[in-house]
Amino acid sequence: QPPGCRVQNIEPSPHRAASAYYAVLCYLLGDFRPYIWRTDDFGATWTLLTPGNNGIPADQPTRVVREDPARAGLLYAGTEFGLFISFDNGSRWQSLQLNLPVTPVTDMKIHRNDMVISTQGRGFWILDDITPLQQLGLGSIPSRHLLKPRTAYRMRYTASFGGIESARRSSGDPQYLPPGAVINYWLADSKAPVKLEVLDATGIVIRVMSSVDDTTVHEAPTMSSPRPFVPTAGTTRLPTASGLNRFVWDLSLAGPWDASARRSGRNGPMSLPGTYTLRFTTGGITETQPLKVENDPRIARDGITTEIQREQLAHNLRVRDLVSDVNIAVARLGELKKKFATNPTTIAALAAIEAKLVTPPIRYSKPGMQAHIQYLYGAAMDADQKVGRDAIVRYGVLRKELDAIVAELKQINTI
Repeated sequence: QPPGCRVQNIEPSPHRAASAYYAVLCYLLGDFRPYIWRTDDFGATWTLLTPGNNGIPADQPTRVVREDPARAGLLYAGTEFGLFISFDNGSRWQSLQLNLPVTPVTDMKIHRNDMVISTQGRGFWILDDITPLQQLGLGSIPSRHLLKPRTAYRMRYTASFGGIESARRSSGDPQYLPPGAVINYWLADSKAPVKLEVLDATGIVIRVMSSVDDTTVHEAPTMSSPRPFVPTAGTTRLPTASGLNRFVWDLSLAGPWDASARRSGRNGPMSLPGTYTLRFTTGGITETQPLKVENDPRIARDGITTEIQREQLAHNLRVRDLVSDVNIAVARLGELKKKFATNPTTIAALAAIEAKLVTPPIRYSKPGMQAHIQYLYGAAMDADQKVGRDAIVRYGVLRKELDAIVAELKQINTI
């Protein structure tokens, strides 16, 4: 080590008692070379990991080095100009800059598999979920590979900005991680379609995501058909870029059918905590990984138990079906109005039904049954909570009233 330089940090290896690393800063003495050293014999000898020709440029002074707590030999280095990573204990380095601005990285910490860094002048930054770095490396990577996901937590928050703030943000700005399960997979190329299925503990497929749109999920049901709930409804298309892909499943089940294909299947009830199986298929190859979903730890202090959540989910699914049924009824009402446009008697009967179902498009109008049902659904979905007696009674009343209206529509349809 050059004399007079400053030792910026010392990193004892969390994996090997005899190993340690330290970073040295010499630029105040006019020496801009990077200095990161490693010992594997309790400090008897030291090896320079930054000769200037193995990834970290020769003119980037080093400020910090850390070893990943989950994977031995996975190193992170902060320099005067950015961030670097080594998968082979410092033999080779490569940039981990991503969207981080050019800035001195003064320190870093791995916390729950997120990387937290401090900078000199550009604030604090977080790289969410570095488990892909812990699982991938410079060695041979399968052409298609589903990585093991970390534990997901059932959280209810919005990660995006709204209004004028959203308009001011660009794709290069920091993106807050949305709630749900972060799923990472590696593709050598982007040619083959990708399908990701979520199976519950009994092996039932509860959600399906794909890189190809399923055009059948929004086919208009008839009044005599089953409710149109399929696991693919309302899901976001999977990315298929070459390299590492990331997708966040929001932990929701299929939502209610809607006349709008864009809204249909979205806003479904949240799945319960437990262990699920991810089944990843592409290019004729199928892989599986377990996914553990845990509760927001804060809800336990509110007295929310697993049994309460099960009862709430059962209620929410019933109300979801009710929303779907009323939306189907409104859609069929419109079709019947066209079918019997020249029959004044039938049109009058349909107008009476429409007055019950649909809220008139005027200010301060009386809400129709569709609005009442949608309100009940929204109230049930807002938080983890014990379903109140009023909500259960209200569901029963609305279910009975809607069934009567659907029976009227079916009778008219047979004319």
